[in-house]
Amino acid sequence: MSTSKICNDIFDQCIQDYHVADNVDADANDPYTTGSLEHLLYHKNWVDTVQWHLEDIVRNPSIDANAGLALKRRIDASNQVRTDMVEYIDSYFLDQYKDVQPNADATINTESPAWAIDRLSILALKIFHMQAEVNREDASEEHKKACAVKLAVLLEQKADLSTAIDDLLSDIASGKKYMKVYKQMKMYNDPKLNPILYQQQTN
Repeated sequence: MSTSKICNDIFDQCIQDYHVADNVDADANDPYTTGSLEHLLYHKNWVDTVQWHLEDIVRNPSIDANAGLALKRRIDASNQVRTDMVEYIDSYFLDQYKDVQPNADATINTESPAWAIDRLSILALKIFHMQAEVNREDASEEHKKACAVKLAVLLEQKADLSTAIDDLLSDIASGKKYMKVYKQMKMYNDPKLNPILYQQQTN
C-alpha cells in the first residue's frame, strides 16, 4: 500500500472517530502501536481536527473575551504540538532512508515529506467539512452547488498531492532526491525569543 493511501485512510478514520463525540476535549483513541508511522499519522490528524474546531469556536462573535483569549492560547499551544508532530514524522522518514546514498545529481525538495503530509491532513478536514455542506438539509440548493464545485477542487488537490508525496518518497528511496529537514524554530511561544514576553521579564 502506498504511503499516501495509508495517510488518507488514517486521516479519514481519525476524523470520523473525532466526530463520534464531536468534542474538542475528547480523548484520542489512537488504535495504533506507539512509535509506528500509523500512530504518528493518527495523532497528527487528531491534533489538526481538534484545532480545526477550536478555530471555529473562537470565531463565535458572541464569545466571552476571557474565554476567547484562553482559546487563542490553546490554539497557539496546539500549533506547537502540530509542528512537533510534523518533525516526528520527518524523523521517521529520515530513519527509514538513512542508508540510502543519494545520487551525485540528487536534488532537494521544496518541502519535506512530513510537511506535504501535513497539507494532506488539512485537506482531509476540508473535504470532510465541505462534503457536510454539500449534504446540509437546511442549506439552499445554490449553497450546495457552490460547495460541490469547491469539493471537486479539493478532491483533485488530494489526488495530486497524494501522487506528489508518493513520488517524493520514491525519489528519496532511489537516491534521486535527498531529505534535509530544518526545525521550524517557532518563536512566539518562546519567552526568550518573543519580544513581548522577554521585555516583560526585564521590566
